[in-house]
Amino acid sequence: MKEKKTANLEIKKINRTGIYHLLWEKDALSRQDIVMDRQLCLPTVTQNLNELMEEKLVEERGSVGNTGGRRAMTYGINPTARTAIGMDITKQHITAVAVDLQGNIMGKIRVRAKFSRTEEYYSQLGDIVEQIIVRTKLDRDTILGVGIGVPGLITEDCQNVFYGKILDFTGATCGEFSQHIPFQAAMLNDANAAAFAETWLNKDVQNAFYLMLSDNVGGAVYVNNQVYSGDNFRSGEIGHIPIVPNGKPCYCGQRGCVDAYCAATVLTKLTDGSLGQFFSLLKSGDVVAGKVWKEYLQYLSETVNILRTLFDCRVILGGYVGEYIGEYMEELKRLAVAQNTFEENADYLVCCHYKTEAIAAGSALRFISQFLDTI
Repeated sequence: MKEKKTANLEIKKINRTGIYHLLWEKDALSRQDIVMDRQLCLPTVTQNLNELMEEKLVEERGSVGNTGGRRAMTYGINPTARTAIGMDITKQHITAVAVDLQGNIMGKIRVRAKFSRTEEYYSQLGDIVEQIIVRTKLDRDTILGVGIGVPGLITEDCQNVFYGKILDFTGATCGEFSQHIPFQAAMLNDANAAAFAETWLNKDVQNAFYLMLSDNVGGAVYVNNQVYSGDNFRSGEIGHIPIVPNGKPCYCGQRGCVDAYCAATVLTKLTDGSLGQFFSLLKSGDVVAGKVWKEYLQYLSETVNILRTLFDCRVILGGYVGEYIGEYMEELKRLAVAQNTFEENADYLVCCHYKTEAIAAGSALRFISQFLDTI
């Protein structure tokens, strides 16, 4: 008898989950649409819809049908029934976003703030969380948590930094960062967070390498919609693969690394740190900017070819440079094809959807994804 009751509860959970996820994916469906898609009886669909509406997870969308007959009510998820906040921490900036259940960015804040492991800095993180709540008029009861994306390697429980040379914060903890944040918090590697945002948005992408071209070069490997972390949680660190023997020094202590040739700072050295200004110079025909960009694309194409050869999957270009590279993709693809032994096109190479907010968005979406898995 107990086993039968347990089985019934499991079936009920499967039905509820299936109905909610169907509405999440397609939106504005009638009860009959759900019956046909899920192969359930009408009373079961009605009961689940009523329960989900009572919990404010689902809402009525409006009626459809012929004017001469009874119009059918349609249903969809309430995207703001749950929300999450994400942060992106760099040497000089803090970016924060709020996202809803569909991954829509509800609001964004970006402030210039030099990183330091001080009470003042961590208090500022708490202030920024409060600002994004006020600016986007979030209901505090809907906030699932705050994800914090950082340029470092993070333990599996998302609580500790075990390698953080860029910010010199090895040993830092999530509790340290979130001491002024009144919500559950988790710390994530920045590239993994950005990659999660891109692959979460596009469910058709099963396998991908996300190449983050920001002030430092990072990456994340996604296999079957899961981050492949590696045995020591260091997978995807493409920035520290040498591409020029005994080349330029890298901050890691080695020479000739991808980071030394493909980081955004390679470009912004010409413009006092402004990437937008660099691309303005490039578009204006500036000779020096043109020369720097040509060399940059060559090294980037070599890096892309390494990734394609190793992983044989889609390569997503993101980070700061990803915001601007769209109109130069054909040139980059041509260079990549010229180096590829097996392919005559580079259609696997795509631009990111999320731009400068990718890390913050991905950090927030971790909480959204976990919630959706529990429905």
